[in-house]
Amino acid sequence: MALISHIIRNTSIKSLEEKFLCLSLQSLNNTQIREKQVAPQPRLRNPTWLTKKNRVIHDDFVTQENREFISEIVQDKYENNTNKNTLPNTVEWTPNMRRTGVIAKKIGVLDNHVIRYYTPEEYKSPRERAIKVKNKAPCIIMGAEAVNPTLFTKEYCGLFKDSGVMPKKYLARFFVSSEAALPLGTPVSALHYSVGNYVDVCLHRMVLQKTHRRGGNIGGGGEKGRVWPGTKMPGHMGNRYRITKGLKIWRINTKYNVLWVSGCAVPGETNSIVYIYDTILPLRKPTKPLPFPTYFDINNQDVPEDIYDDSVHKFDDLTLTFE
Repeated sequence: MALISHIIRNTSIKSLEEKFLCLSLQSLNNTQIREKQVAPQPRLRNPTWLTKKNRVIHDDFVTQENREFISEIVQDKYENNTNKNTLPNTVEWTPNMRRTGVIAKKIGVLDNHVIRYYTPEEYKSPRERAIKVKNKAPCIIMGAEAVNPTLFTKEYCGLFKDSGVMPKKYLARFFVSSEAALPLGTPVSALHYSVGNYVDVCLHRMVLQKTHRRGGNIGGGGEKGRVWPGTKMPGHMGNRYRITKGLKIWRINTKYNVLWVSGCAVPGETNSIVYIYDTILPLRKPTKPLPFPTYFDINNQDVPEDIYDDSVHKFDDLTLTFE
C-alpha cells in the first residue's frame, strides 16, 4: 500500500509540473505587442466628389518671369471659359421649394459659383445608411474664393473643368429641390437673399489638423505598456457643426456682398468660413416670393448699393424733422 501511494503521489506531482510549465510557456508567448491593433482605424468618410487637394510645391527653379507668364495664361484660360448660359428658371417659387445656400466669410459673401450638380440617382452619400431614404433630393456643389490653380493637384482642378471657373479654395454641398437646379458656372451673390427674410448660419468648429490639444508622451512603456486608469488626457473638443437658426437679414450691401443679420451669437471667429441657407424653422419661412432659383441680372438693372429693411433707419435720412 505504501508503494502504491508513493507512485500515485509522484504521478500527480509530475502532472502539476507539466501544467505549470504549459502556463509559463503561454505567458511568455502572450507578450503584449503595442503595434497590434484590436480594432481597425476609423476610415475618413470624405464625399465621393472630393479628391486630393494640396500638392507639394517646388518653386526653386521658377523665375519671376516664368511666374508672370503662367499667371497670364491662367487668366486668359479662365476668363474666356466663363459660362454664359445662366438663364433664369421659369418655375414660380413656392414655400415648399428649397434653394441652394452660399459659402460666406465673417464678414462678407465670397464669390460663389456652381461647380457641379448631382441628380438623386447620381449622388452617393459618404455614409451608407441602413434605413433607405425615400425622398432623395438633388445636390449642388458650390465653390468659393478663387485661387491660383498651380497650388492644387491635377485631380482637384479637374472638378472645375465642366463649370469653366477658376479652382476654388472652399467647397460645400447643398441639397435642393429639383426645380432649383442651376447651370454650371452660375454666380451666386448676396442678392440671392432678401431683406426681412430669415436664414440659418452653420459653421464646422475646429478642424482635425489642430494639434494644441494633443496629449504627447504619457509614459508606461515597456512590455506591459498601456494607459493607466485615471491618466489625465485631453478630451474630444470641436469637430462638430454649430448652427444658429432664424437670423433675420436687416441690410444687404451689393457692392461688397455683405449681409447684416440679427444676433451676436453667429458661430465662428472673424474671417471664419460659414454656410448660409434659408431657414428651416416653420414659423419663419418667407412669405414673399424669393429670387428663384437665384438672382439673375438680365436687363442690367441699377441695384442700390445698400438695401435696408423697412424697420431699419437709413443713414441718409434725417433723424429729426421740423414743421
